[in-house]
Amino acid sequence: MQTLSFARSQKLFEEACRLLPGGVNSPVRAFKSVDTHPLFIERAEGAYMWDVDGNRMIDYIGSWGPAIVGHSHPEVIAAVTAALPRGFSYGAPCELEIKIAEAVQKLMPSMEMLRLVSSGTEACMAALRLARGFTGREKIVKFTGCYHGHADMLLVKAGSGMATLGIPGSPGVPQGSTKDTLTLVYNDSEALAATFAQHGSEIAAVIVEPFVGNANFIRPKDAYLEQMRELCTKHGAVLIFDEVMTGFRVGPGGVQGLKGIKPDLTTLGKVIGGGMPIGAYGGRADIMRHVAPSGTVYQAGTLSGNPIAVTCGLKTLELLSQKYSFTDLSNRTRHLVQGLKSAAQKHGIALSVDSEGGMFGFMFSATLPQSYEEAAQANIDQFKRFFRGMLHQGVYLAPSAFEAGFVSFAHSDADIEKTIAAADAVFPHLSRY
Repeated sequence: MQTLSFARSQKLFEEACRLLPGGVNSPVRAFKSVDTHPLFIERAEGAYMWDVDGNRMIDYIGSWGPAIVGHSHPEVIAAVTAALPRGFSYGAPCELEIKIAEAVQKLMPSMEMLRLVSSGTEACMAALRLARGFTGREKIVKFTGCYHGHADMLLVKAGSGMATLGIPGSPGVPQGSTKDTLTLVYNDSEALAATFAQHGSEIAAVIVEPFVGNANFIRPKDAYLEQMRELCTKHGAVLIFDEVMTGFRVGPGGVQGLKGIKPDLTTLGKVIGGGMPIGAYGGRADIMRHVAPSGTVYQAGTLSGNPIAVTCGLKTLELLSQKYSFTDLSNRTRHLVQGLKSAAQKHGIALSVDSEGGMFGFMFSATLPQSYEEAAQANIDQFKRFFRGMLHQGVYLAPSAFEAGFVSFAHSDADIEKTIAAADAVFPHLSRY
């Protein structure tokens, strides 16, 4: 079996730990949950990344989602390169902001007006402030395993890195910040109905990852999102779809496009920037007009709408709309996960898989989890061993059992077949890793 060397990465990680908390600038990158050290990346192109030891890896993280057209796409690079001489940031309006708003609105018509920000965390934080300002209410509803950024009020039973590291909350978050955050089990229709029956007149917003990507990959049960929509409408609460991860990733119109459900507000990030730091929130015009300066709900950002990030995102959205087929992407992603499942079955290993568009998940369990609580019951030790084994085979997966994976338009059929073959080689030897 192939075994790669990561000696240079290990040395750099030791040096980084002297200067950076945990050696990284975002927790999951540390590989702590998979009992090894992270790889330090030197460059990325197409479906591949090269680490500082010279290893080429097939990348299924894609910068945690944004690289849907592949790393360093030549048309994206050309657009950004052409924009650079015109300045990095103006702190003033530019025409590109209108163009990207129009591009987003075309793909997601529910976003009648939108505001650009610099991250998905910002987008979610601002959308919830807006919902509270619009409704005059305080309580918000979120779901275990759903991660909406690291704002204080949202660090309650969050997914993503907090689930990965086993952190139920976070020191430094005042108790008062979360007292109005109601946390429910995802896909529990009865709990959702009961919460609205008890608190309906006090709930400002429900925020949800419509497909949960921060607890691996969890679909809503039939009629669950529809129930959410009906209850919010009935009780005057704002329904917020956090499509930071799923937006332009599971389909050109996100989950709302797939399901035909119109949220009141949507938050976006990742793909909308094509790899640059950018996010957005938007939705019903009557709600968005409450945002300053047209309204009194304040939110601002020095780098919001900067021309370089907007150019990168705009060209990425243009490629998605005009050049690529989501049908092809969906088929390729489905072939990957079914191939992984078949290889696992061949070796007597229970593996559940699912995918939509270019987003996928797999768990070492006999059945697909329908909530974070069920996902947490999967065989995490098997995942750790599988992750390390695949890394030595040149396949770079998310270093967490609670993170979704991503296929890009740059991944070829040969990349998928090589990945399946690597899994077939790793599964019978998990005990080695």
